[in-house]
Amino acid sequence: MELGRLFTAMVTPFDGEGRVDYEQAKRLALALLDSGSDGVVVAGTTGERPTLTDEEQLKLFAAVKKAVGGRGTVMAGTGSNCTREGLEMTKEAERVGVDAVLLVVPYYNKPTQEGLFEHFKAIAGGTKLPCILYNVPSRTVTNLAADTVIRLSQVDNIVGIKEASGNLDQITKIIAGTGEDFLVYSGNDSDTFPILALGGYGTISVASHLVGAQIKEMFEKFLGGKVAEAAHIHRRLLPLIDALFVVSNPIPIKYALNVAGFPVGKPRLPLTEPDEKSAAQIEAVLKSYRIDLPLAARH
Repeated sequence: MELGRLFTAMVTPFDGEGRVDYEQAKRLALALLDSGSDGVVVAGTTGERPTLTDEEQLKLFAAVKKAVGGRGTVMAGTGSNCTREGLEMTKEAERVGVDAVLLVVPYYNKPTQEGLFEHFKAIAGGTKLPCILYNVPSRTVTNLAADTVIRLSQVDNIVGIKEASGNLDQITKIIAGTGEDFLVYSGNDSDTFPILALGGYGTISVASHLVGAQIKEMFEKFLGGKVAEAAHIHRRLLPLIDALFVVSNPIPIKYALNVAGFPVGKPRLPLTEPDEKSAAQIEAVLKSYRIDLPLAARH
């Protein structure tokens, strides 16, 4: 299946009592598709998966998929640092009807590269869904090495990777060592243009909550051969991207969405709202940008 180039790593909306707001999640997913995204990642890092129960995750997968239907790709964050749990959640997500899964590198227990290979191979072997690996060593400690990614790319339904290491040498090696049908997604908004220039495929973005149409335009310019124009868009968006990571994601993007007029609630503990200085910085930068998200969809 055609997964799409631009995904939004979607926040999980909470209501005033801190409960998952499934109706607002459906509205947000549709608004993101309307503003340029080809699909959404549900219950990833930005979706605060560590604070969601299994029941909440599965209900969220089902709600968003029902709302989106065939309009876009719903990718479920089902990875875990326990292979058995990751496999079971992936199977449950497949039963719910999602289109693909995102499998994060196991965190905390620091597996070897051989352990990582066997972990991802085992989960992929238990599902027919396309599997996207997710390398984010700033959060997981362990880095998924390029050689391991290249080995895993030979597994039929491991079709790509979200690369958030920030290591362009490593990403180059992955692109060079895998087939053209292996999809390398940028996992950092600031790396999207450089990864495209290296031969990458797409991005799983946080900034696309707000400027999805502009990121989509950057892709269209780049793919149409207007590289300088695409680079200009990337440079123009960098101050916003920087502001959205001034403290740990998803704290800034949730605050920005609330300020922009699309309520998504506060983060769940242990995350808190931004401090006064960070909040002021986010608000100041937002004033310089056109917000692509259709705010009429917020209610």
